[in-house]
Amino acid sequence: MKAYRAEATVSDDKSLVLKAVPFRAGDTVEVIVLEASERQQAKNPYPLRGTPIRYDDPTEPVAESDWDVLK
Repeated sequence: MKAYRAEATVSDDKSLVLKAVPFRAGDTVEVIVLEASERQQAKNPYPLRGTPIRYDDPTEPVAESDWDVLK
Protein backbone atom coordinates (compact mmCIF):
# COMPACT_ATOMS: atom_id res chain seq x y z
CA MET A 1 0.00 0.00 0.00
CA LYS A 2 1.36 3.41 -0.95
CA ALA A 3 0.87 6.27 1.48
CA TYR A 4 0.85 9.94 0.59
CA ARG A 5 0.74 12.78 3.08
CA ALA A 6 -0.33 16.30 2.21
CA GLU A 7 -1.47 19.35 4.12
CA ALA A 8 -4.35 21.43 2.91
CA THR A 9 -6.53 24.20 4.27
CA VAL A 10 -10.30 23.89 4.29
CA SER A 11 -11.83 26.57 2.09
CA ASP A 12 -14.86 28.72 2.96
CA ASP A 13 -17.17 26.22 1.27
CA LYS A 14 -15.69 23.46 3.50
CA SER A 15 -13.93 21.64 0.67
CA LEU A 16 -10.37 20.41 0.13
CA VAL A 17 -8.41 20.23 -3.09
CA LEU A 18 -5.35 17.99 -3.51
CA LYS A 19 -3.21 18.57 -6.57
CA ALA A 20 -0.39 16.51 -8.10
CA VAL A 21 -1.00 13.37 -6.06
CA PRO A 22 1.37 10.47 -6.89
CA PHE A 23 -1.35 8.14 -8.18
CA ARG A 24 -2.51 7.34 -11.69
CA ALA A 25 -5.79 8.63 -13.06
CA GLY A 26 -8.51 6.09 -12.33
CA ASP A 27 -6.80 4.57 -9.26
CA THR A 28 -9.05 3.96 -6.27
CA VAL A 29 -7.68 5.59 -3.13
CA GLU A 30 -8.76 5.82 0.50
CA VAL A 31 -8.93 9.30 2.00
CA ILE A 32 -8.58 9.90 5.75
CA VAL A 33 -8.80 13.47 7.02
CA LEU A 34 -7.21 14.34 10.38
CA GLU A 35 -7.15 17.67 12.14
CA ALA A 36 -3.60 19.03 12.29
CA SER A 37 -3.92 20.67 15.72
CA GLU A 38 -2.77 17.52 17.54
CA ARG A 39 0.51 17.48 15.64
CA GLN A 40 1.06 21.20 16.21
CA GLN A 41 0.87 20.81 20.00
CA ALA A 42 4.24 19.07 20.00
CA LYS A 43 6.13 22.24 19.16
CA ASN A 44 9.54 20.90 20.16
CA PRO A 45 10.11 17.38 18.82
CA TYR A 46 13.60 17.33 20.44
CA PRO A 47 13.07 18.55 24.02
CA LEU A 48 16.56 17.48 25.18
CA ARG A 49 18.45 19.24 22.36
CA GLY A 50 20.79 21.86 23.79
CA THR A 51 20.64 20.64 27.39
CA PRO A 52 24.00 20.20 29.11
CA ILE A 53 25.46 16.71 29.29
CA ARG A 54 27.61 15.66 32.23
CA TYR A 55 29.53 12.42 32.54
CA ASP A 56 30.63 11.30 36.01
CA ASP A 57 33.72 9.08 35.70
CA PRO A 58 33.16 8.19 32.04
CA THR A 59 36.07 5.71 32.01
CA GLU A 60 34.91 3.73 35.05
CA PRO A 61 33.53 0.21 34.35
CA VAL A 62 29.77 -0.19 34.47
CA ALA A 63 28.21 -3.13 36.30
CA GLU A 64 31.60 -4.68 36.97
CA SER A 65 30.10 -6.92 39.66
CA ASP A 66 27.83 -8.59 37.07
CA TRP A 67 30.73 -10.23 35.20
CA ASP A 68 31.14 -13.89 36.26
CA VAL A 69 34.74 -13.97 34.98
CA LEU A 70 35.81 -11.36 37.54
CA LYS A 71 34.37 -13.30 40.52
